[in-house]
Amino acid sequence: MKILIKILFAFLVVVSLNGCGGKHSEDDGHGHGTEAKASEATGEEEHGEEGSSTIATLTLEQIKAVNIRMGTIEKRNLTAFIKANGRLRVPNNNKANATSLYGGVVKTLKVQLGDYVKKGQVIATIENPQFLQLQEEYVALSSRITLSEQEMQRQKELNEGSAGALKNLQNATAELNTIRAREASLRKQIQLMGINPDKISSANIQSVLFVGSPISGTVSREFAKIGNYVDVSSPVVEIVDNGLLHLDMQVFERDLPNIKVGQTVNFTITNNPAASYTAKVFNIGSSFEDDSKTVAVHCLVTGEKNGLIDGMNISGMVSIEDVLATAVPSEAIVEADGKYYIFVHTDKEPESEHGHEEGEAHGSGEEPHEHGTDDKHDHLAENKDHGPNMNFEKVEVSKGVTELGYTAITPVGEIPDKSEVVVKGAFFINAKLSNTGGHEH
Repeated sequence: MKILIKILFAFLVVVSLNGCGGKHSEDDGHGHGTEAKASEATGEEEHGEEGSSTIATLTLEQIKAVNIRMGTIEKRNLTAFIKANGRLRVPNNNKANATSLYGGVVKTLKVQLGDYVKKGQVIATIENPQFLQLQEEYVALSSRITLSEQEMQRQKELNEGSAGALKNLQNATAELNTIRAREASLRKQIQLMGINPDKISSANIQSVLFVGSPISGTVSREFAKIGNYVDVSSPVVEIVDNGLLHLDMQVFERDLPNIKVGQTVNFTITNNPAASYTAKVFNIGSSFEDDSKTVAVHCLVTGEKNGLIDGMNISGMVSIEDVLATAVPSEAIVEADGKYYIFVHTDKEPESEHGHEEGEAHGSGEEPHEHGTDDKHDHLAENKDHGPNMNFEKVEVSKGVTELGYTAITPVGEIPDKSEVVVKGAFFINAKLSNTGGHEH
């Protein structure tokens, strides 16, 4: 019995081994197929990542529809600038307040805001009874001087004839000198009032005081009106001479080493950015302005000054140096993910197209088609002649100086000499490339 059990057990072991072997051969074939498929999937995935957002293909119709234009990378002289904001200012020695040296009531105002006045021109008239008193005293002193001179002469003659006392002569002389001093003082005061003392008489006494303009310029502010009481501390109007305008720009600390005396500044005013003006740096501040970490750079406005007013806000650009750089039109540069790119015409094919063709050939069991030398040459020639399809490669660049519509660039990689670049319509190509993820079907 034990021998029979051993024989049956050996038979079952043999049958089991044969069954496992057959199953293993079938599973083995299937397992290899799974690995192949996994390999293909991995290859496709890797290929998809490798070929994304590098080369775009456009048809002739698409190129015409969005008006894509080609150009070349140029060598251009571009001027480097430092941008800064500031304000126009008239120096204090070109500003003045028209005031009266004597208090009085404003009787007339002869100018308005914006009027141009010349130095000495009458701005206003002021009335005060004190003006009459000073002129009356001046006229009276003239008579007293005449009498004092006669009395001194009489005392002198008496003293010479020993008929008069020396003390009387001394008193007459002192009185005459006192009267003459008072007359000189009144004469000066009347001159400061704007009245000619030589024309004053008992029949010609002026009741008003004329306030004249201390400088030539434009009336920028009015402080008084008719009926106001004004004195030396109460200006009537402010006059500004815009012929000498300064430009005070606030330059940041990092840009200060590039600022030099004599540099040219191009600036525009906020309310009229279409008009451009020029200035020249004549002084650089030596301290920070408040807590702004900026330093005042003082410039003298040169050339045309029409339309410029004290206090206007401006935006300026300081010319630093001329730079010979490789440049493209600013429109040729696109931004994506914080980087800058241009599109270069290339004969390269999108990676995704090759990947799909190879996958289809291997999957169908057919031999992949090998392009002959002539076929490849014809295809490249077609692209170079701007045939039905054109390929564009996305190349990263770093931006430099921008001036007059051109921007200096430095390619991150190499760009072949005499390469054609997209100078108009680059935004459309970048959008198309982003939407397709690099796969051109």
